[in-house]
Amino acid sequence: MDHQKGILYIVVPCYNEEKVLPVTAPLFLEELQTLITKQKISAGSRILFVDDGSTDHTWDLICGFAEDSACYCGIRQSRNRGHQNAVLAGLMEAKDLADFTISIDCDGQDDIDAMEEMTDAFHQGNEIVYGVRSNRDSDSFFKKATAEGFYRFLRLMGAEVVYNHADYRLISTRVLKEFADFKEVNLFLRGLIPLVGFHSTTVFYKRKERAAGESHYPMHKMLALAFDGITSLSIRPIRMITGIGILIAFFSFCVGVWSFVQYFQGGTVAGWTSMTSIICFIGGVQMICLGILGEYIGKIYLETKARPRYIISERTDEKTI
Repeated sequence: MDHQKGILYIVVPCYNEEKVLPVTAPLFLEELQTLITKQKISAGSRILFVDDGSTDHTWDLICGFAEDSACYCGIRQSRNRGHQNAVLAGLMEAKDLADFTISIDCDGQDDIDAMEEMTDAFHQGNEIVYGVRSNRDSDSFFKKATAEGFYRFLRLMGAEVVYNHADYRLISTRVLKEFADFKEVNLFLRGLIPLVGFHSTTVFYKRKERAAGESHYPMHKMLALAFDGITSLSIRPIRMITGIGILIAFFSFCVGVWSFVQYFQGGTVAGWTSMTSIICFIGGVQMICLGILGEYIGKIYLETKARPRYIISERTDEKTI
């Protein structure tokens, strides 16, 4: 591959974005043409929209963009499968067509101008370039606190994540081909990509307000993504349950000894000692057993999921996708 240029595919996941696409699509095209003019990428570079089963006119807009310019192309999922699956679909479709990709949301909040710095970092030998927010001044206090707490909690749970990084990143084809061997269905890309390895760096940018329309990522989806991230990258919570079970079992044993002491000292009523001892003992044993079973279930859960992660139903041009 010629490191002076290289084909870039900008992967843009979309879900019901008919209001924002007319605003941001020309911005993506302008940045792509700027990079081509500066001879930092090949003229064969493209903008790949991934329609995640939208119910509005998003797909019609994507088809219209593709008719107006050869720089645009698009694929459509057979149904809505979620943001992470949409990003994955675009990356996997582009890995055999491009030398490197940049994934970015279509809402205009991520700084498009940072793509040039990402491209420069790629040409300097970096296989992965993470787009990292320089600050969270535009977020509410609640969102800032929960987001920062989320990243810290992920690290506490043993997940390898880049702080304040979402899904704005550059990935080389070499990395994507290795990443294709990761078969997880329960996706959390910002935690999985670092597991591939290879040389990486970060590019800092300031996040903007949404260009148009409303966010399609409400609190319940954020919480679901957080839960997916924890459960797909770590079984430490299950191990914590095992530890809690052992502590409860030890405490139960101590309570059992204490109850027998109370019995021999005559400080109990009839039947109290036996009932307390049995309840504490069974409770402790159950927690240990649940923890051990959970350990195995967690491993099975991580290894045996094999449902399709995405299904492409339409393409704007079968020849270019």
